[in-house]
Order: sequence, then structure tokens, then C-alpha cells
Amino acid sequence: MEQSALAVRTAITVATERIGIDDLADKKGAFDAEIAKPGFWDNPSHAQEVIKEQAKLERRIRPWLDLRRDANDLLELLTLNDGSMRDELEQSLADITARFNVLKEELKFSGMYDDHDVILSIHAGAGGSDAQDWAGMLLRMYVRYAEKVGWNVQTVEESSSEEGGIKSVTIEILGDFAYGKLKGEHGVHRLVRLSPFNAESRETSFAKVDVMPKIDAPELVVIDDKDLKIDVYRSGGHGGQSVNTTDSAVRITHLPTGIVVAIQNERSQLQNKETAMTILRSRLAQLQLEQHAEHLSDLKGPNEQAAWGNQIRSYVLHPYKQVKDLRTKHVSADPDAVLDGDIDPFISAYLEYNIGH
Repeated sequence: MEQSALAVRTAITVATERIGIDDLADKKGAFDAEIAKPGFWDNPSHAQEVIKEQAKLERRIRPWLDLRRDANDLLELLTLNDGSMRDELEQSLADITARFNVLKEELKFSGMYDDHDVILSIHAGAGGSDAQDWAGMLLRMYVRYAEKVGWNVQTVEESSSEEGGIKSVTIEILGDFAYGKLKGEHGVHRLVRLSPFNAESRETSFAKVDVMPKIDAPELVVIDDKDLKIDVYRSGGHGGQSVNTTDSAVRITHLPTGIVVAIQNERSQLQNKETAMTILRSRLAQLQLEQHAEHLSDLKGPNEQAAWGNQIRSYVLHPYKQVKDLRTKHVSADPDAVLDGDIDPFISAYLEYNIGH
């Protein structure tokens, strides 16, 4: 039993070093010290952000610290060679091993932004009503998935079609390792079915899903002001008179890459600008990951046309039923369940696939 306990403790040590547990603990300690300072609540919005980050770190590191402590305690007790404790120690070893097997799933989330929240955008492709309906189906799929795993979803911007579909939508998904789990959804999703708008016709529809790590902190992605063109204009659409009487909508263009972010969903110009800057930082961070660029200055603009060819998954509802991921080759014969948010098997398959690529 001592050899087994030693092996588990060694595996735990390797795992905690891999996720940088001591650095994370130091970071949480810095948050603890800041919270303890007089005047911490003088800036309530900043204080709430610090507490949110502190709580996220606590949730991440506490199980590992407890596991490391319990493994060390077990080895100490085993050195006593007390036969009367054997059953209890065997149970303790089994418990530690089971907890480690659950926690080591986190080791798949070692990417730079894997512990971040997500900004997810869906854009209907060519195909009119069918494509816009497909974009709406994908939105429901991701919202249902988030609900099942206990994450929060907030709509940032939505452009609906007259038929009830969606031309484009941007949402925030807030949850532990949200980006780490959803980053594999980034790409073009293809649907084949009998069209609900023309029952005689089998239609192929496309929608592009952008999955970006939410970058709140400006220091994580530093953008030079001279690289920005900021336009202010009058909001249109829904929102009430208070929105339409002022130039509250904001469009920000990142000149080096040509990325444009336009927001008119918030109440004030300042809120819209802050939201647009968060999305811009998030898009640039995603682009850096895609292009393996060390600096923003190394980035090339996103190739939108090429992206539409970047098909990652096919959903077939007719003439047969199947969902197939074209990268991992994972297949489901139950597209209705998948479209109702049962995408965990696809997420797990991508995480395994990503380790080897």
C-alpha cells in the first residue's frame, strides 16, 4: 500500500506543478491582501471583479491543495506501521485516488486562457432563412449546454431575422474553464435537412461559430490607441426612446487587422465602448492563438472567406440522422439530443484530440 500511496502522491505533485499551483496560490494571496486593505470597497466595480477572481482561484486551487495535504498525511501515517489502521488507510488511499482521477481532468485545460469565460458569436452563412434558422438552433444548443452544466449566459448583441431566425448573435458564457471546454466549437457548423421553409427541398446550411476567451483586463491584451478608429452613431432597433435619442452606439475598428466590433445594446455610449473593447481584446486574443503570434503586431487580419471553409462538424437530419465531428471523427446517431445541448461527448473527444495536436 505504501508504494501505491507514494505513486499517487508523485502523480499529484507532477499535476500541481503542471498547473502552477504555487503561483496560483500566490496570486490568490495577493487578492486576499488587496481585499483586506482599508478602502477596498471605495471602487465597488473593481472590488466585485477582484472578489470574483479570488473566488475562481479558490475553487480551482483548494481541491488540489487539500489533495496534496491528504496524500502527505497518508504517507506519514503509513510510516507508523500500525496494523489497526490498515482498513482506514486503505479507504483513505482509495478516496485520494478517486479524487485525483476527477481532478486530473483539469490537466486538459492548460492553455493560456482555458480558465476564462467565453464570448461566443454565431453568424448565419449564405442560405437566407434556412441559415438564419440554423444559427438560432445553434444558439439554443449552446444555451441549453450552459444551463446543464450550471453556467450563466448573457446576451451581448443580437440581430434577428423577420422569420424568427438569427443573422448574428453574441453571448457571454460565464463558468469555470468555459473557454477550455468550448474552444473546440470554434469553426463552421453544417446542417443538412429538409427545409422547413420549402418542404420539397433538402437544404445545406452553414453557420460560423466564433469562440473567444473573454478578456476583461486591458493589461492581458494591450492595444495601442493609435491602432483604433472609434465611430459613434445613433442606435437603431429596439431599446426604447432613451437609446435612440443619443449617439450611444459605438463601432471600433482595429486598423492593423481590420477587425470591426459594433455595439449598440447597452444604455450608454461608455457601456457600449467598454463592451466593444472587451470583445475586441477577446477577438485579438483568439486570433493570436490561431496564428501562434507572440505579439499583436505579428497578427494578420482574419481571413473570413477561408474561415467559411473551415468546416468542423456536420449535423444531418435527412435522409439519415447523424452528427459527425470532422476533426475527431466522433459520431452521434442522436442529433436531437446534441441540438438539445448534449455536446459533452464532442467536447471530451476534442480535448483528447487536442492533446495530440
